[in-house]
Amino acid sequence: MNIALVPSWEVRSRAALERALARLLARLRGQTVAAEAENGDGAGPDALAHLRTVFGLTSFEQDVLLLAAGPELDIGFAAACASLGGQGAPWPSFGLALAHLPDAHWGALAPSGPLRWWRLVEPGPGPLTTAALRVDECVLHGLAGIPQLDARLMGLVTPAGAVATPSPSQAPVVDALAAAWRTGRPVAMRAPADCGAVPVAEAAARSLGLELYQMRAAEIPAPPPERAALARLWSRQAALDGSALLVLVEETDTPEAERAAADLLGRIQGAVAAVAADALPVASGTQRLELQRPARAEQAALWSMAAPAAPAALHQHLAAQFDLGPEGIAAAATASADAAGLWASCRQQSGMRLEGLAERLSPEAGWDDLILPPAQEALLREIAGQVRGRAAVLEDWGFRARLRRGLGVAALFSGPSGTGKTLAAEVLANALELDLVRIDLSAVVSKYIGETEKNLRRIFDAAETGGAVLLFDEADALFGKRTEVKDSHDRYANIEVSYLLQRMETYRGLAILTSNMKEALDLAFLRRLAFVVDFPFPDVAERERLWRRAIPEAAPTEGLDYRRLAQLSLPGGHIRNVALGAAYLAADAGAPIGMAHLLHAARRECAKLERPLTAAEMEGWA
Repeated sequence: MNIALVPSWEVRSRAALERALARLLARLRGQTVAAEAENGDGAGPDALAHLRTVFGLTSFEQDVLLLAAGPELDIGFAAACASLGGQGAPWPSFGLALAHLPDAHWGALAPSGPLRWWRLVEPGPGPLTTAALRVDECVLHGLAGIPQLDARLMGLVTPAGAVATPSPSQAPVVDALAAAWRTGRPVAMRAPADCGAVPVAEAAARSLGLELYQMRAAEIPAPPPERAALARLWSRQAALDGSALLVLVEETDTPEAERAAADLLGRIQGAVAAVAADALPVASGTQRLELQRPARAEQAALWSMAAPAAPAALHQHLAAQFDLGPEGIAAAATASADAAGLWASCRQQSGMRLEGLAERLSPEAGWDDLILPPAQEALLREIAGQVRGRAAVLEDWGFRARLRRGLGVAALFSGPSGTGKTLAAEVLANALELDLVRIDLSAVVSKYIGETEKNLRRIFDAAETGGAVLLFDEADALFGKRTEVKDSHDRYANIEVSYLLQRMETYRGLAILTSNMKEALDLAFLRRLAFVVDFPFPDVAERERLWRRAIPEAAPTEGLDYRRLAQLSLPGGHIRNVALGAAYLAADAGAPIGMAHLLHAARRECAKLERPLTAAEMEGWA
């Protein structure tokens, strides 16, 4: 129960507390207490009755709590304690309570009893019966009907304050979460980033009259004793003011933080849930739930609410290209209101999540920069068309209901180094107005079991969210053939390849793989590719076009013979290297780019490749 939502809670709580304190003070003074004063005025729930119920206090334990709080609230208690406690001590003590209050029992102040366990009352130094009893300040405010967040929790937990609402397809998860909390079960929710976990949890909490707080798993103390103290402290806070807690396990959190979140989940009493992209190692008895991002139609509806000034066609286009949850859509709409700004905001969604695992590129090359045979260029344009039409075919035309795999667009670009494979990927991304994400294989592949799959999941999920084009450069290093299992290393390496095959089939966007050795790729993987584009070594006519493209029109030149340059048997990437090297030589000499500069740069490039220049290739260069 969120007491802030109960009308006149503070008024009733203060009145009930004043009556209870007056009754207790009368008993200490040996005065008769009227029977009707014991039962209150029946006006409704109040803080004292709430505390007694949630903490399971006996009538004597409640009186001990009030005795400890009395001197803070009524000056008459100091005098009463001084006259009854012996030696004129003006403080309440457990011995005084045992001697003068009804239904007294020694277990009221046992460490395992609710008063000590929940830190409602703490005895000071000295013998237990004569030590001063003090009430925690947070509990004191709770008794008065004005609960406050415990100072020790400030900075660790914050009000959720979700800026979005769950989509209709997420309603079953809201109901399941509320049902689990109603029965006191902790919940481990598996959900991709930005799928609306916070709005879902807030809706569940609201349905139960609870206020939702959130906490990052990275903030959970590592030492188990400190974690146990935090769990007890939060459990008391939740009981005092009617709160629920959502622990956020982020993609960048360490395995230690994940285990700490799972442990905290099992220690807290009350409404608590943890949300993570992967399954947490929680104890039995924890309710597990799966949360997905809203469907495409729901995302379009969220766009219409978040950006009402934008045309409906743009809402549909954004929903078709980007896979954003309620929070991501709200953030993108807040950042910009026009069509170009909304599109750019969506592209930026995956940038932070890919940090350290991939390089996000802003493609600039266009179709005119590609020099390929007509068949290969036609295939590339077909790939772009399939990406643009994916939403209409799968969603509007009903193909998604018939297909379970192969919903994405995966393409292999194979061919010798320098033939334009990476450039073609940049052209496609630019044509689709999407970011190009180049995967850093050295950061993805890990020697630790399970970490490679986790890194790959982060990449695929982030790329789907931001609609990026994935580029696995030199993919044979990661998508190689599965080997015969001879030891555990082989087994886990095969698991990594199998996981890649699975994600490539379900990936919603465009994934491009480049390889110089097509034969090194796993055959099962090749069968799952929608396109295989072979980039041939350029012929003489194509090499002449490549030379003309490599040297800008603004560059000063003298005596260049492009037909003779095309005799040099190099692909486009190396031709660009030769052209750039010659330009630097000419600039250093203060002269226009000439054939002699190109010859010098060509010799250096071929030496790097460990291949000699033939006389036929160099004929007429100088």
